[in-house]
Amino acid sequence: MTDSDLSPAPVTPREPDTQTLGESAADLGFPDGFLWGAATAAYQVEGAVAEDGRGPSIWDTFSHTPGKVLGGDTGDVAVEHYHRYRSDVALMAELGLTAYRFSVAWPRVQPDGRGAINQAGLDFYRRLVDELLEHNIEPWLTLYHWDLPQPLEDAGGWPVRDTAERFAEYAAVVHDALGDRVKAWTTLNEPWCSAFLGYASGDHAPGRRDAASAVRAAHHLLLGHGLATQAMRAAGRDTQIGITLNLYAISAASDDPADVDAARRIDGIQNRLFLDAVLRGRYPADVLADFSTVTDLDHIRDGDLAIIGTPLDMLGINYYTRHVVAGPADPPSTAPAPWPGSEWVRFVSSGRPVTAMGWEIDSDGLLEVLRRVYAEYPTIPLYITENGAAFDDEVTSEGTVEDQDRIAYLDAHLTACHQAITSGVPLKGYFAWSLLDNFEWAWGYSKRFGLVYVDYLTQRRIPKASARWYAGVIARNGLVTSSED
Repeated sequence: MTDSDLSPAPVTPREPDTQTLGESAADLGFPDGFLWGAATAAYQVEGAVAEDGRGPSIWDTFSHTPGKVLGGDTGDVAVEHYHRYRSDVALMAELGLTAYRFSVAWPRVQPDGRGAINQAGLDFYRRLVDELLEHNIEPWLTLYHWDLPQPLEDAGGWPVRDTAERFAEYAAVVHDALGDRVKAWTTLNEPWCSAFLGYASGDHAPGRRDAASAVRAAHHLLLGHGLATQAMRAAGRDTQIGITLNLYAISAASDDPADVDAARRIDGIQNRLFLDAVLRGRYPADVLADFSTVTDLDHIRDGDLAIIGTPLDMLGINYYTRHVVAGPADPPSTAPAPWPGSEWVRFVSSGRPVTAMGWEIDSDGLLEVLRRVYAEYPTIPLYITENGAAFDDEVTSEGTVEDQDRIAYLDAHLTACHQAITSGVPLKGYFAWSLLDNFEWAWGYSKRFGLVYVDYLTQRRIPKASARWYAGVIARNGLVTSSED
């Protein structure tokens, strides 16, 4: 299959508003130079899992294990971005994207997770980066979006300290190959998910269910982040380095002490554990106390937190929803706890509308998260590195996808971004999740987040109404509040 096959329909963005941004109350203009992007992840889009020397990852193993992924779906083919990257980049250019956030597949570069480098794998990312730059799209590279080489998992995975050291070596290899052209580097995407969904609840690869292993994995992921940051900085290049955290607005269901404690627990393990570590070089004492109920903490060695707290150039924030939490039912659940203390927590509905994932829509929560990070932590440039929603998209008889619900979601969350900026938050860019419909982890291909619809049988790309809308936002560098938009 070639890039020219089944090329996507052209995108015609709406004409930018002719009024000068900032002069009309109808315009919510963003600062000059604000970065407008979209994001993907290697395993979700690339396919070609056994081509050009790529080795297996934990997601290959997990998705091929019966019962782990809805419908038995795998990322073997995904949306063929490995072969279609040129036409996909052309589509990005039609949308007007100024940046593209993608991840490098570790097993494509280092099939064993250590040792020999697969130059054919690196060459793919060289070609992708060159294609982006030729279209004036800034490449934003994520080193780890969950696809650990299977041989490293066989040797113990992230609960083992050695994995952090191997990650730093891998980071140095990729940085050496691409650091002359890629300026923006993210070490990890959502280490909470890697640690607690991967090693505690078992909902994600590698599918383990052991809270003690998850606690150790969280630390070693962060240690790997710090070691990788130091390794890339040692090269002396003009590189901007950060990490991406999935943060949530957290609300207690009531003033009941049990509900308040539940909110503390979730805020601690979801937000403060990672924010405090990378921006303050320490772990929250209450979270360590929660962790001590399931494991000793001897995996945290002297000097580790100084490495983890190596100063960053930026922080990526992924935001999707708010968590409203309550204390346990009576009696507390006896089901295996997906993380320490979670048997004392219930997630409850607040009655807000939900996406196809069942996630409540709350754009005010994004504003709350941004203001909190700015107010409570050292000032650092912030980027929304993922924000978006899955809905049950369908192609009309005219061949279009009229996803007005997604437009409303994006508009509300971008409005929250604008409010954050006007209140002083140093928010510098926004990446919609996702550019393309793709393999949605344990949900397989059943959930569609893309700005662009993908027919998985033919791989045809169909820009949705939200893609055209987003192209207009980018073209005018802002939102129009009138019904016209």
